[in-house]
Amino acid sequence: MSRLLPLSLLLLTAVGGVHAAPTPITIEQAMADPDWIGPPVESAWWSWNGQQVEYTLKRKGSPVRDTFRQPVAGGAAAQVADDQRGTLDAANRVYDRQRQRMAFVRNGDVFVRDLRSGALTQLTRGNERATGVDFATDGGLVWNVGNNWYHWNADSGAIALVAQLKAEKNPAEAPKADVLRDQQMRTLETLRRDRAQREALREQGERWRQADPTRAPGPVYLGADVEIVDSALSPDATHLIVATKPKNFEDGRGGKMPLYVTESGYEETEDTRTRVGRNGSAPHALWFVDAASGQVRPLALDALPGIGADPLAALRKAAGKEPLKGDRTVQVMSDFMGGGIRWSADGKQAAVMLRANDNKDRWIVSVGDDGRMQNRHRLTDPGWINWGFNDFGWMADGRTLWLLSEESGFSHLYTQAGTGKPRALTSGRWETSAPVPSADGKGFYVLCNQQAPHDYEVCGVDAASGQVRELTDLNGVEDFSLSPDGSQLLVRYSGAYLPPQLAVVPATGGSARVLTDTRSAEFKAREWIQPQLVAVPSKHGAGVIWAKFYGPAQKEPGRKYPVVMFVHGAGYLQNVHQRYPTYFREQMFHNLLVQKGYIVLDMDYRGSEGYGRDWRTAIYRNMGHPELEDYQDGLEWLVREQQGDRDHAGIYGGSYGGFMTYMALYRAPGTFKAGAALRPVGDWHQYNHGYTSNILNTPDIDPEAYRVSSPIEYADGLQDHLLIAHGMMDDNVFFQDSVNMTQRLIELHKDNWSIAPYPLERHGFTRADSWLDEYKRILKLFEEQLK
Repeated sequence: MSRLLPLSLLLLTAVGGVHAAPTPITIEQAMADPDWIGPPVESAWWSWNGQQVEYTLKRKGSPVRDTFRQPVAGGAAAQVADDQRGTLDAANRVYDRQRQRMAFVRNGDVFVRDLRSGALTQLTRGNERATGVDFATDGGLVWNVGNNWYHWNADSGAIALVAQLKAEKNPAEAPKADVLRDQQMRTLETLRRDRAQREALREQGERWRQADPTRAPGPVYLGADVEIVDSALSPDATHLIVATKPKNFEDGRGGKMPLYVTESGYEETEDTRTRVGRNGSAPHALWFVDAASGQVRPLALDALPGIGADPLAALRKAAGKEPLKGDRTVQVMSDFMGGGIRWSADGKQAAVMLRANDNKDRWIVSVGDDGRMQNRHRLTDPGWINWGFNDFGWMADGRTLWLLSEESGFSHLYTQAGTGKPRALTSGRWETSAPVPSADGKGFYVLCNQQAPHDYEVCGVDAASGQVRELTDLNGVEDFSLSPDGSQLLVRYSGAYLPPQLAVVPATGGSARVLTDTRSAEFKAREWIQPQLVAVPSKHGAGVIWAKFYGPAQKEPGRKYPVVMFVHGAGYLQNVHQRYPTYFREQMFHNLLVQKGYIVLDMDYRGSEGYGRDWRTAIYRNMGHPELEDYQDGLEWLVREQQGDRDHAGIYGGSYGGFMTYMALYRAPGTFKAGAALRPVGDWHQYNHGYTSNILNTPDIDPEAYRVSSPIEYADGLQDHLLIAHGMMDDNVFFQDSVNMTQRLIELHKDNWSIAPYPLERHGFTRADSWLDEYKRILKLFEEQLK
């Protein structure tokens, strides 16, 4: 049943109380299938009338997800029966200008809902998935299925094919000159007559198509030498912006990953990605298409500011490489990175977000309905343009853009009109993210960590004044959505020991009405060690490093405590916050370690998310070095402030955390007496292009960055105890990385290390028995070496 809770009670609910002694936990319980905790609310959305919310939960002991409906005003949640799923709305929806109708795609089909009556109309029913649904200027809808774009007329109910994009040669074009073909056609009358008759039939068919209003338009031919990457149809259904890349672009040789434990009983292989620098990213081209005539014209990008400059010129020269010839190549940023193509609601212009393939520039350009292109914003960074914080769109006037930018050093919200400079709506040493325009178009709702880097709330931003106001007091907001009428916020929030749950808050701010608590009775009954959020002073110019400290409620006077330091993965990830951690198993493991007499520190080292551009790019061309300094500062702080035992310290982590465990043991021997490197990167030459080329450029022009950043170069420094654990089916950080490191340690005659391979695990382990085996080994390592 929903309830109104003040912040203090919400926090007590999230953590299960703050005064009782922690409940002992075993390694078996900590690494058990997380179903025993209770399912987190994974996705949630408003019902059409704003009186209910709908959300999904994982079924216990099964990968199946069930959908539930929860009344906002109070009452129990009810599972949506299979025969009632046709009444569901969807999370991703668009609204018309009056916010009286919404449209969405469910199961690949297009639906439109009248928000006044609740009437639901299904427009398509097929096995191909529709995407790109939006309201048209005439009140209908546009959407695409693959490279075909459709328009639905709301008055007649008719669905018409507006454009059919084909990466093929236009059959009306004359063939390229060829000596043999010309000879055949000149000397053989029958071939000339057959071709003339085919052409006559084709021309007749095209005349009939153009003259008959009941016919669909002919295909739009973009050429046989390209592949279509993205496209967007204007809301007035007259023009398209299309992005293409060269056909069969060779991005480099891929790998073959051996699979040893298989159903067939035979060894098998699986194709894997290419490595960094093996031809890099395909260049994109932009096209402006007239939907009615099918005419296609290229959009030139040579006027983009800075497109002709080479920010890597000095590195190319130092590497003995030829200077860059011509303009740099670009890509249309994917929606995953916040980019893409956005048409204004009136269809008068589109905005396109582009990113240089060398990762140093991001542009937003507008394209008018006459095909004229104008640069609207350029963001440049000597390190790299962020993967996130790239959201953008149109204000209600259809002329002004809103966008996120890190140009101040932190992600903030801006508006930009015409040729004018961007105007900042938010500012300060904090991050703005996930902007959602308000229903009245006068402002925005955003995620913000305005009060502290670890405190995430929903903020309201007034577009006229730039006034920013916190609307929630939940500390760990994950995401949110605006109700159909714009009066309420559905907030997904979490806590240190509270998996994501739902609450509803007035859009103007106020008390939260908590809707869900999906934790199991067993999990809720336990008392946990609350992580203390601490600011560790840096001796290396970083200011402070935020961290989570786990320790006993009362330390014994004069006692020194063995130390374990945890390193989060991904590099660019924030783990020091008040949300439910990605590393919830590790958090329970930290409870176990404290129970066994350790103290634990989990740090957001340089390179982590949530602290601005300079913190993110501090590792540019130098991975593993600033981060190690931060961990050395963390160890000093533990010794000075928390009775940590400098001579009995260990370190562990997975993925990037495994890489950092290598760097700590290899580059600072003796500092950590034991380390566990889980699914670790050992050599950045082996990792993927999208991630690695941002931070280290590419090996051909920046070999020094790879040398100083790869642990295998420092393996001779190992003198302490190392455990390597890796899934053999890992298609992210290849198991080959650990095999190569194994060979290197053998060659160096090292004898204080071990490796644990997991034949059926990929990068993120999924089996409880693998988790248990891995962490029993980690615990044994620490117990033997740190006590």
